[in-house]
Amino acid sequence: MEGVIDADTRALLSADGALDWCVTEFVRVVDARLPPRVFLRHCPELAEAGTAGPLTPTATPVTLQLLGSDPAALAANAEQAIALGATRLDLNFGCPAKMVNRHDGGASLLRTPARVARAVAAVAEVAAARGATVSAKLRLGFDDRRVALACALAAEAGGAHELVVHARTRREGYRPPAHWEWVARIRATVGVPVVVNGDIWTLEAYWQARTLSGCDDVMLGRGMLADPWLARRIRHWQASGGERLATTPWAARAEVLCRYAARKQTAGMAEKFIVALLKQWLNIMRGRDAEAAARFTALRRETALAPLLAGLAQPALSDPAPATEPTTALV
Repeated sequence: MEGVIDADTRALLSADGALDWCVTEFVRVVDARLPPRVFLRHCPELAEAGTAGPLTPTATPVTLQLLGSDPAALAANAEQAIALGATRLDLNFGCPAKMVNRHDGGASLLRTPARVARAVAAVAEVAAARGATVSAKLRLGFDDRRVALACALAAEAGGAHELVVHARTRREGYRPPAHWEWVARIRATVGVPVVVNGDIWTLEAYWQARTLSGCDDVMLGRGMLADPWLARRIRHWQASGGERLATTPWAARAEVLCRYAARKQTAGMAEKFIVALLKQWLNIMRGRDAEAAARFTALRRETALAPLLAGLAQPALSDPAPATEPTTALV
């Protein structure tokens, strides 16, 4: 999802108030204290941060994520982030990207639980002294799941107040299935809250992930991009005692994409980059929505922004109506 999850995406997807918090793309930490502009580029919400920390326009808290392996450098950059207004920090031990892993970042640290503990401890010490909190994003190990519990215990021992676990190893990448039942083992082993993540594309998957993991909370990633109403759908199901909303109409999906493009135009982004980002987002949508798949096929070779937006905005004959009426219950 690199390049798509930015402040504009956070603002759009949190606008209905259904999300509890958002996370930035990771700030890559190597061996130096980064200047403020780097943090502000990843998290523009810091510019308006008050005592509650950075927030989206609808007051959804934003967690700033760091990725690195050197404890001293991570601590220095945690200090910088907090000085700029961050109150919630997350450490990324889950990124499966080969480039990141080759440079000793992300999931590569899961090979050695002691390194996870040292990285978390360095940041947690800085955060505790300044009133911030630290969470850790994990996977079920690098090559296999035998170190999953050890890594979770290491993150907890380092001072993480919460763990988010993507229910696959780094080797498994994003290939289904997600092993939500393994997250239950972690939850039973550690004493801090655990959030389950991975393959939560639908309301049914949300229910299954919670049931198999035993977790109270879930993290939505690609599923939220595929269906911008997914969090709203979950909230409605919770509040209504099992009532389901109808399928998200294409018009709602297209509106989000068009509003995203408008924000990028206002910010002065070149049209070719806006086109690329829209196609990236539409590509995620198409795997779960037939209308999105049809639009992607029709527009994938379009290089100009205006006709791409026009193609997105065309009404769909297949849209259900009205989209906000509840349908059957999930049991």
